Amino acid sequence: MTVSIVVVSHSENIADGAAELAAQMAPDVLVLTAGGTADGRIGTSLEKVLAALDHAAGGDGTVILTDLGSAVMTAESALEFAEDPAGVLLADAPLVEGLVAASVAAQGGADVQAVKRAAEAVRGPSQNSGPPPQREVSEGSVTGQGPDFTGDFELINQAGMHARPAAKIAGGLSALDAEVTVNGVDGASMTALMTLAAGKGSVLHVEARGVDAERAVNYVGGLVQAGFGEP
Repeated sequence: MTVSIVVVSHSENIADGAAELAAQMAPDVLVLTAGGTADGRIGTSLEKVLAALDHAAGGDGTVILTDLGSAVMTAESALEFAEDPAGVLLADAPLVEGLVAASVAAQGGADVQAVKRAAEAVRGPSQNSGPPPQREVSEGSVTGQGPDFTGDFELINQAGMHARPAAKIAGGLSALDAEVTVNGVDGASMTALMTLAAGKGSVLHVEARGVDAERAVNYVGGLVQAGFGEP
């Protein structure tokens, strides 16, 4: 099983659209929505949030993401009635980018704490721990002394650095205790990675510092060398 995610939004359309996007990145993750009021108006519904949490119960934990302040209050009220409040975490993260990063982390098998950190890490450099799944890179790809490691990896997937690869990189790195840059931008930020506009054949230069520095470079290298699972 994986960690589930609940999206709380003032708009049913926004919640459903964000969940649809996340499903493209992480098809095996249960993303439940609680958008709008019970009668279809703009607003939030405690009953909808509680129903989503009930549906998610029994898994490996649940992370809640919200859009605006009153949605946070509704989510906090729902936590008071949750059967297992310790297994439900409220993330302070941008709704769409945080949801994508959290979903990718959950798809990779991260625990509930790491999924929450993945969502929150889109705000800036990660200081978190909890490794994503590992992919081995070819011998000699990673170099480094002590805590600092670097690697250079050529993009082989046809579409290059688009949303899905950026989300996979950012979601995984956010769960590691390392500061990572990719071609000079924050490796834990999906948005920053997409601004690279790196096409097929471009080389990603990865630099990492911290306890999980080598693991981080190997993670990015493994994704790139596997073509992110794309043609």
